[in-house]
Amino acid sequence: MRELIIGSHVSFTKDEQLLGSVKEALSYGANTLMLYTGAPQNTNRVPINKELTLKAHQLMAEYNIDIDNLVVHAPYIINPANTDNLDFAITFLKQEMSRTEELGISKIVLHPGSHVGLGSDKAITNIIEVLNKVLNVDSKVTICIETMAGKGTEIGSRFEEIKQIIDGIKLKNKIGVCLDTCHINDAGYDITDFDKVLDEFDELIGLEYLKCLHINDSKNEISAHKDRHENFGFGTLGFDNLINIIYHPKIKDIPKILETPYVTKEDNSKERLYPPYKFEIEMIREKVLNNNLIDDIRTYYK
Repeated sequence: MRELIIGSHVSFTKDEQLLGSVKEALSYGANTLMLYTGAPQNTNRVPINKELTLKAHQLMAEYNIDIDNLVVHAPYIINPANTDNLDFAITFLKQEMSRTEELGISKIVLHPGSHVGLGSDKAITNIIEVLNKVLNVDSKVTICIETMAGKGTEIGSRFEEIKQIIDGIKLKNKIGVCLDTCHINDAGYDITDFDKVLDEFDELIGLEYLKCLHINDSKNEISAHKDRHENFGFGTLGFDNLINIIYHPKIKDIPKILETPYVTKEDNSKERLYPPYKFEIEMIREKVLNNNLIDDIRTYYK
């Protein structure tokens, strides 16, 4: 049986870059990871350091980590759905794709954006235009459109909208989907019957387009359209349902990435300090809920 492909969001610092990202992932017991190549809220970027990238690749080879399972996340400030941002979206997304290629990573996750009053049809037309302008036959990067929760005027909360986008893409071998468990729950999909969700995805889009999963519990009930992640097994989705998704045989070869919240130093604190991923990955591998997860995290990092 092939090993579970599980990891989390990790940092990407100017001093260690991808090497530091891999070290962090290994400290969590992960065999994949997701990173931003710079702050997701701005355009500030440091050049990719080839020496650090080479060392990162050597470290991954040492620990049998397949670089094809790594994921870059495009910054939030790219909004390909809105006409006012098209030129910026095209330019900055091309830059992020180039940086992703420099790191040797083949997947970049993109939020399809919000129409901000334009309406979904015009927004989808804009998204298709942006993607067709950034994708080319020589690109080594697949853009994975992320499923969204439907907050505000977000595009991509329904599989039908994702299908519309993919239908408009010329180079369909350069496009994919990233399915987020919290988002699809908040969008109205019942993950307690994940077979049905997968069947609907396959019928509308095709499972061949599913390239990665974001594994997050949700603070909200189904159809809330709010997008608030919760720690693994401690939200409305529940431990058993999430485990069922992670170990589902139809998606066993797809990387699963945790984006669950950092843990605060104490209850009712707003300061999030401690990454939960080491402990959540242990739970996932053992398939046993740790009811003392938060306390154990606080004790470990104290």
